[in-house]
Amino acid sequence: MTLILGLESSCDETAAALVTDGREILAHRLAGQEAEHTPYGGVVPEIAARAHVEALTPLVEAALADAGKTLADVDAIAATAGPGLIGGVMVGLVTAKALALAADKPLIAVNHLEGHALSPRLASPDLDFPYLLLLVSGGHCQLLLVESVGRYRRLATTIDDAAGEAFDKTAKLLGLGFPGGPAVERAARKGDPKAVPLPRPLVGTPDPHFSFAGLKSAVGRARDAGRWSNEDIAASFQQAVVDCLVDRTKRALDKADGATALVVAGGVAANGAIRAALQTLAAEHGLPFVAPPLWLCTDNAAMIAWAGAERFASGLTDPLDTPARARWPLDPGAAPARGAGVKA
Repeated sequence: MTLILGLESSCDETAAALVTDGREILAHRLAGQEAEHTPYGGVVPEIAARAHVEALTPLVEAALADAGKTLADVDAIAATAGPGLIGGVMVGLVTAKALALAADKPLIAVNHLEGHALSPRLASPDLDFPYLLLLVSGGHCQLLLVESVGRYRRLATTIDDAAGEAFDKTAKLLGLGFPGGPAVERAARKGDPKAVPLPRPLVGTPDPHFSFAGLKSAVGRARDAGRWSNEDIAASFQQAVVDCLVDRTKRALDKADGATALVVAGGVAANGAIRAALQTLAAEHGLPFVAPPLWLCTDNAAMIAWAGAERFASGLTDPLDTPARARWPLDPGAAPARGAGVKA
């Protein structure tokens, strides 16, 4: 049995987990920062980094105690090395380096996006490569053909904002609270998804790229118009996102030769309406639909430990001078999307 200690600190969740190569999650500890960021309506990077410093070491100690293990029992230490808020990423990666050096264990620098990309395989042992992945989170919205560990072919990306950003902005515009994604989903349950005429950016275009900046602006105009309730705006916004994701994913399926399944991962994958629509799409194409449990969709250390286990099994470890990265594409050779900015 291979045992991996995983650390996650890329945004506003601090986490530590112990996971085996047999898909056993022996321990998982997580500390959120909702109380720290709620007064600002979003994540403040400096506050997040300080909170990671305070929380991470106690979380590692607690996770080891929960599993009845010591650092000597661990085969390797995996940590998010990017992309993310650079201060938080540095906290987790430096901690992992110190532990690896002190215990003479290999270091595995994990791309946070790879953690999301491989997390469905932690929960679904029968999921085989290659599969089409919709990676949808606060900072990213991509369609990737996951060919194997370390091999990802990007078929589409957002040309401006990610879907998660649009959820957070909508929640802030409507005064629904933080975190924005769950707040919008709760409000949407009480609204009419057909009430507000909102755009579906890029729907129907040949390349399966995404765009959500215009939708965010349209939500602001709908609020200012004063004609609709917050619940109707939230429901109409959520339906617009669903329609965009389904249309773009359907286009990507035409390009994903040999895909064994349609998979969704990332924080926004916890949204029930999105999961239901994608499940229908997969059935229409005769493919299994795979989504991690809700807690594995949001940022967590179990997915980082599992990605570390998959990389370790492939003989992939990293030197102690591996840098933290604010940006780190899974497919660095992918051609830029036309009209995209630096986020693509």
